[in-house]
Amino acid sequence: MILPIVGYGDPVLRKMADDITPEHPNLKEIIANMYETMYNACGVGLAAPQVGLSIRLFVIDTAPFSDDEDLPTEEQQELKGFKRTFINAKILKEEGELWAFNEGCLSIPDVREDVYRHEKVTIEYYDESFNKKTEVFDGLVARVIQHEYDHIEGILFTDLISSLKKQLIKKKLQNIMDGKSRPDYRMKFSNKKGR
Repeated sequence: MILPIVGYGDPVLRKMADDITPEHPNLKEIIANMYETMYNACGVGLAAPQVGLSIRLFVIDTAPFSDDEDLPTEEQQELKGFKRTFINAKILKEEGELWAFNEGCLSIPDVREDVYRHEKVTIEYYDESFNKKTEVFDGLVARVIQHEYDHIEGILFTDLISSLKKQLIKKKLQNIMDGKSRPDYRMKFSNKKGR
């Protein structure tokens, strides 16, 4: 089932999300719905707070990035095959050079900005079968993980840009809160009347 994506300004996007157990109600259905919602919106990642659930869960499928012909073939292959569910994730280490990439977010449509993130991340998490894993990722996969991880920490990519850039996008952010943004996927806006 395709869920509405929560728009910028909704308090759920600012909460530190809660850990869950394998007995969390309807967990398999929630995960399936999140993938379906992400694909419908042409995203590469989606965190539970973005569908109104303050739980430590996010899903990633970087296949759309694999079409970038500027990337080495090896990285294209890695991106094509990277589909993962992260439950109760905890970043243990961020390392390497900080590098910029133009990021966007399904909860903040029509806003894109360069964000600096570390090139490598070590993360501990549970998969959808609640098997515990500790893995190291780099490049675009690490970036998507860091972006989605921020969501379960109550952080948005717009928090990581300069004050000047924040001023420049202020009107766009207000339009999202007021429901004036028109992405081609279902959204729930924080200030819109009769939501």
